[in-house]
Amino acid sequence: MNKKIKTDAADHLFDAILSLNTKEECYNFFEDLCTVNELLSLSQRFEVAAMLRQRCTYLEIAEKTGASTATISRVNRSLNYGTDGYELVFDRLAKQEK
Repeated sequence: MNKKIKTDAADHLFDAILSLNTKEECYNFFEDLCTVNELLSLSQRFEVAAMLRQRCTYLEIAEKTGASTATISRVNRSLNYGTDGYELVFDRLAKQEK
């Protein structure tokens, strides 16, 4: 974990996120917390990660999501060299779908 982001404020934020129970609660909280562009950027990165895991090309991803190659590259770096946060979530989502 990056020690620069592990702060009391970040802990408080993550506790707040973990207290949400429904998708509607998430929409309401994140709409209050983020600008529309911030939320769209977060969801775009998550979509990029999903497509990278499916072995889509950068061109396919850019065309479908509108993400820049810099964003795609950054997400790819996180998938390959990050803390496996994406993998944890994708694995859990896959189990929920079954």
